[in-house]
Amino acid sequence: MSDDKTIGEELSQEEFLARVRHAGLSESELALRYGTDGRPAGDALPVEAIQQRLETLVYLVLSMRRSVRAAAEALAWFPAARVESLYLEVEGVCRTSLDLAYHLCVHAPEVLRFLPDDAIHPWVLELLEVYDQKGTQGSIRFMQQVEAYALTLRERRGGVRLADLSQVLDAFTTGLAGRRLRLAAGQDSAQPVYTDTENLFLPTALSRFDSREDNFRLYKSIIAHLWAQTWFGTWREPAAERLTRFADPRLGLALFQSLEGLRLDARIADELPGLWREMERLGARPGLPPAWEPAAQRVREPEADAARSWALAEELAQSGILPLEPLCYQGALHPDRVAAVMAARAARERDQLAQALAVIADELGGNLSAAVPEGERPDLRVEREPDDDWPGGFAFQLVLGDQPIQPLPETVQLMHSIVQDFGHIPSEYLEAAGQGIYHRRQGAAEEGEAPVEECDTHVYDEWDYGRQGYRKGWCRLRERPVHPQADGFVEETRHKYRGLLKHLYRSFEALRGEEKLLRREPYGEDPDIDALVEAYADQAQGLEQTDRLFQRRQKLERNVAVLFMVDMSGSTKGWINEVQRESLVLLCESLERLGDRYAIYGFSGYTHMRCELYRVKAFDEPYDQAVHQRISGIRPQDYTRMGVSIRHLTRKLLEVEARTRVLLVLSDGRPDDEDGYRGDYGIEDTRRAVLEARALGVHPFCITIDDQAQAYLPHLFGPASYTLVEKVAKLPYRVSDIYRRITA
Repeated sequence: MSDDKTIGEELSQEEFLARVRHAGLSESELALRYGTDGRPAGDALPVEAIQQRLETLVYLVLSMRRSVRAAAEALAWFPAARVESLYLEVEGVCRTSLDLAYHLCVHAPEVLRFLPDDAIHPWVLELLEVYDQKGTQGSIRFMQQVEAYALTLRERRGGVRLADLSQVLDAFTTGLAGRRLRLAAGQDSAQPVYTDTENLFLPTALSRFDSREDNFRLYKSIIAHLWAQTWFGTWREPAAERLTRFADPRLGLALFQSLEGLRLDARIADELPGLWREMERLGARPGLPPAWEPAAQRVREPEADAARSWALAEELAQSGILPLEPLCYQGALHPDRVAAVMAARAARERDQLAQALAVIADELGGNLSAAVPEGERPDLRVEREPDDDWPGGFAFQLVLGDQPIQPLPETVQLMHSIVQDFGHIPSEYLEAAGQGIYHRRQGAAEEGEAPVEECDTHVYDEWDYGRQGYRKGWCRLRERPVHPQADGFVEETRHKYRGLLKHLYRSFEALRGEEKLLRREPYGEDPDIDALVEAYADQAQGLEQTDRLFQRRQKLERNVAVLFMVDMSGSTKGWINEVQRESLVLLCESLERLGDRYAIYGFSGYTHMRCELYRVKAFDEPYDQAVHQRISGIRPQDYTRMGVSIRHLTRKLLEVEARTRVLLVLSDGRPDDEDGYRGDYGIEDTRRAVLEARALGVHPFCITIDDQAQAYLPHLFGPASYTLVEKVAKLPYRVSDIYRRITA
């Protein structure tokens, strides 16, 4: 309002009413927002009361040139309830920046004038996101555009934003078969919807339909159709080579896209009929032109593939037939971007499969010649059979000579990814197993090469409980290995706890062979007395008797993946760090006997720009001398920023095929860091990360030695998902016991 006359003595009711009518508000909206006939609302607050309240919030940044008087005079025209709700928004912004809060006070009348009550809080959240990215000046420009924001909002009342639905949509994507696909906002404004086969690029917002439900359904349909490109082989044919056969490559690509759209729709309808019914509710394709009917019938056949679509596209181009109009959930095709990503993945996965085969070779006696007759070349091949659990999928069986080999779940997942790209596993991926590259351990450098330190950077949102929203792309996390220490710590720990280790070995062996008693079964070793009594009572009353009268024992097959998240903050300095490392040694020794898949990562950091995760042991690494030295190398670092580490390690757990996934946190205290990550802020962000992990099927559990844990851990992890070890020295004795309890 700095450029306007103040409302009140200097601006008449008629002038004020004329000024706000251009916003397109109806008479009822005007009455609701300002009172009747443009006059101040009957319950409006006095100017002095509003001014005093605003000054109380931002008095530290007021000066001779900065005043909230004009804003208070303008706010006096609005109902008291609306002004009170705005106080709360300003108070929340004060937690981020007092300077930004002052400018919000200045623009508050425009905010109330143009935005309905239910849109103000989302607008403030967007304002804070702009502040995070562009600072105060960018935020002021955003506030000056509140009228345009309101006009767009009225046009899109049923719209939804990707940022608000990211967690739900990510869980939906995870449930689809094949490699894990990451959701990202489209960078290309002209064609924001496409996939490069590793990322699904989606619109930042959707408002095509009037209802939020239909727009949410559209997001799901877009994801499903992009996923179908990767799962049903749209990119198995080299698009660049195919397009050279067309006089107009753009026309050829458009025709191929139309044919693939029809083919993928048919595949989704056959394999996922429930999802297809959801997609049909968005509007079925109108009747096809007669010239398209023969081609459509051919691509809808179950055996149709991308090669058939390309061949038909050539025929249609020669006949002068134009492409179909894409449906609302069909994205664009970008062959150049796909080719670059697939080439990088093919090289990476070929090396990863070679390393997996090296492990198999070692298990067979150090090289593959142990599994084949002397003098003959090893014959490693893949056999497969249909898998009803995945649409269009199949199960793998590795065969060496005549000897079947059961690959690890990680290897099966890798092979599925390779088949998605090629339709099969190329023979060169299985050549000379046991030779050359197959004997190099994962991460080992060539002779004469210097070891390369991993340092990948990942960006994550962080929950701001004051805003009740996420700070977008706020945390920068770097993953790197722990610096190893060759000091014999693992051997010393084995000797120190040699008596306890014998007990742990026995108890974990028993856990591996545990049986479960199943009752009320149609067959079994023993009768079920309770079921017999109930059956006799039913018969006496003339009721039909059940045949489930037995009980039997079923051996439990463990399918557990556990990731240990170890606190490496500065507060663990000294003997706390030592007992943490001893506990890890005892766990590793026990889990090697039990057979559960496990990984170990330490976490620390300094502010949101330098969050650090230290790899001690990855899931696919053996518990060897290198891991021993990394456990010994775990040392205190900086602060305890938990939320971003939980989000990153949850993603790692989701990449592992397991029925039960557990994230076990070893920590000595509450979340803490510089830049405001303390108290309620840190606790609420960590709690939100825990809830996100649970929603994705990961079970977080915390073991702490903090005497104050009872004050915050029940809220943070839940009353049944943490335990307190009161004496630090008892941690090595307790941690294995706790592990058995939470994974049984």
